[in-house]
Amino acid sequence: MKELEEGLELKLDFSKLEKAVGQSKGIIPVAVQHADTNEVILVAYTNELAFRKTIATKSLVLWSTSRNELWEKGKTSGETFDLVEARVNCEQNSLLYRVRPRRGAICHTKNKAGVPRNCYYRKIDLASGKLVNLDP
Repeated sequence: MKELEEGLELKLDFSKLEKAVGQSKGIIPVAVQHADTNEVILVAYTNELAFRKTIATKSLVLWSTSRNELWEKGKTSGETFDLVEARVNCEQNSLLYRVRPRRGAICHTKNKAGVPRNCYYRKIDLASGKLVNLDP
């Protein structure tokens, strides 16, 4: 079991953006939303290369700040996405990608039944600060 992905301890990485900006120049955040359900799938980053590839292929391509490389979301797990729409915010410093999963699933993590789940499958218990798995 991967503790970060499956554990119930809240371990927010408040230095992620600081590390990402230090290693990956020229990136902006991208909110990725399911075009049919309006679920937020994830928040990631793009650079000009990833942005142009996403637009050209109409496939969700991001910039991996941890690996410093192009990242086609779901290529390893098979849970890839078609780009339906791209929006830009008023200051043009972040994007919203509305996407549709090609196989119907979203996350590389799976529940006990082996079914891929939504990436936001844990909620924070506001009283205890612990995580609660909504799709074990």
